[in-house]
Amino acid sequence: MMSIRPPFLAVALGCGLILLSSAGLRAQQSASPAPSAQQGDDQDPLKRQRSDKENFESRKAVRQELKGAFKTWLEQDVAYIISDEERKAFKNLSNNEERESFIEQFWLRRNPNPDSPENEFREEHYRRIAYANEHFAAGKPGWKTDRGHIYIAFGKPDSIESHPSGGSYQRPMDEGGGETSTFPFETWHFRYIEGIGENIDLEFVDTCMCGDYHFTIDRGEKDALMHVPGMGLTQWEEMGQAKKADRFKGGFENLGTGPLASSQQSKQFDRIELAAKIFAPPPVKFKDLENVLFSSEHKLLSGPVFPFDVRTDFIKVTDNTVLVPITLQIKNRDITFETKNGVATGVVNILGKVTTLMHKTVQTFEDTVSVEQPAELLEKSLDRKSIYWKAVPLPPGLYRLDIAIKDVHNPDHIGIYGRGLEVPKFFDEKLATSTLILSDAITPVDSHSIGAGNCVIGNTKVCPRVSPNAATPVNYKRNQNLNFWMQVYNLGIDETSKSNLATVTYQIIDTATNSVVFEKQLDSKDLGAHSDQLTVEKSLPIAGLQPGKYRVTIKVNDEISKQEIAQSAPFVVE
Repeated sequence: MMSIRPPFLAVALGCGLILLSSAGLRAQQSASPAPSAQQGDDQDPLKRQRSDKENFESRKAVRQELKGAFKTWLEQDVAYIISDEERKAFKNLSNNEERESFIEQFWLRRNPNPDSPENEFREEHYRRIAYANEHFAAGKPGWKTDRGHIYIAFGKPDSIESHPSGGSYQRPMDEGGGETSTFPFETWHFRYIEGIGENIDLEFVDTCMCGDYHFTIDRGEKDALMHVPGMGLTQWEEMGQAKKADRFKGGFENLGTGPLASSQQSKQFDRIELAAKIFAPPPVKFKDLENVLFSSEHKLLSGPVFPFDVRTDFIKVTDNTVLVPITLQIKNRDITFETKNGVATGVVNILGKVTTLMHKTVQTFEDTVSVEQPAELLEKSLDRKSIYWKAVPLPPGLYRLDIAIKDVHNPDHIGIYGRGLEVPKFFDEKLATSTLILSDAITPVDSHSIGAGNCVIGNTKVCPRVSPNAATPVNYKRNQNLNFWMQVYNLGIDETSKSNLATVTYQIIDTATNSVVFEKQLDSKDLGAHSDQLTVEKSLPIAGLQPGKYRVTIKVNDEISKQEIAQSAPFVVE
């Protein structure tokens, strides 16, 4: 069993920003002597005094137009959490160095634990984006939907009242009473949202019946019989004390008159105020940090080799952010165990660092991992393997990944890993996939563990099998299941039906004969009809396969965009 104790590494970074006064600049220029008329056409144009208009145009040219990664960061990654002041300041920065410093400070201001090398706020933010893309897509990425917006900004609601098919609905008295039929809708309840208040209810309605739930302040909007004469009447309308036509004589909610109508009208402005607050950026909880508190360098000691294997995977979060799960695998036999009170314990310290090609550190992680076994079972457990899993969000680009591990009960026993890391770019409208992961098991997690915990991607636990290198296949025994997981991105969406139209085919191929021994085809609509992103996860028994080398291949054929893509991964059946 592996447990992880909290890290004790503190890193703090800061940046300064120097603002030049344009008024002072103009004053200085106005104090300079004007060129004499005698200079005429012979005046050096490089020394000629510039007008205020020319100075303005020059400063405007210095502020390069936002593009590429910085434009994506502003308009996608942090669109819902950046304040107006921060957005304006970011747009006024003049070069990429200032923008990089700004982004670094942006996350540091929101870090709940500034002394930690890990920014919990940033990691949670990108987890929410990934979850929104997986669960709320509707002819557009999930982060662009209203539900995705609210989830990214405020997290998971405390409860959800869901009516995915709509249908018969008994109105509560504060909505007028009576029975009607509704479009699909959801009501999200938050017990408390900081800066907004307690017991917040948010309603989302799918009036297009296409999975695109939009936020509404009009609780009558979900009424599918709203404009059908004589149908879906409120209690007072059924009793003849009100007319259905009266619902549309003004007001923000078309609920009609009823026993609580007057009190509901007085709350309409409260609902407008709530909508304004809920779509405003959440407040920044933490103050700016000092420029630099301290810095430290971790030196890797020399000593006997402590072997371990490393695997990296790539999962799209946004157009400019990729989740990179890093999996370490250590053989129990290589760990030094100490026995106390009948329990054998091995402890390994892990230090990892991701740097750019310019040697700038962009991510660090440091953990202490414990492996415990009853002393009498230690010998049998030595042939097992333990894994450590860490997912870090990175922009596309080239990096270097360095990892060092140390055997705590044998301090001179260390291992070092260093490799280049190329994080892929997922281009708009180009069919793409995540890494194809072969796993020990694929299991759903409970609602409290979604997006958090060891090996958890979205709402699924996927622990990759690790081999010494990418070319070496992983091993399965015939009494085990072959488990594989992959995501598909940028499927085409039909403009009329708001649905995708693709086939997903997975095969098991005997590499000795290059023959297909198993094949299954799925319709993309069975995996998510209205989403441009799909998750393919399967668990297949392999008892019928003879010992040998195989590979699993997943092919995607998109009928709308007319694109195809395939991913493969090798494995061995023992």
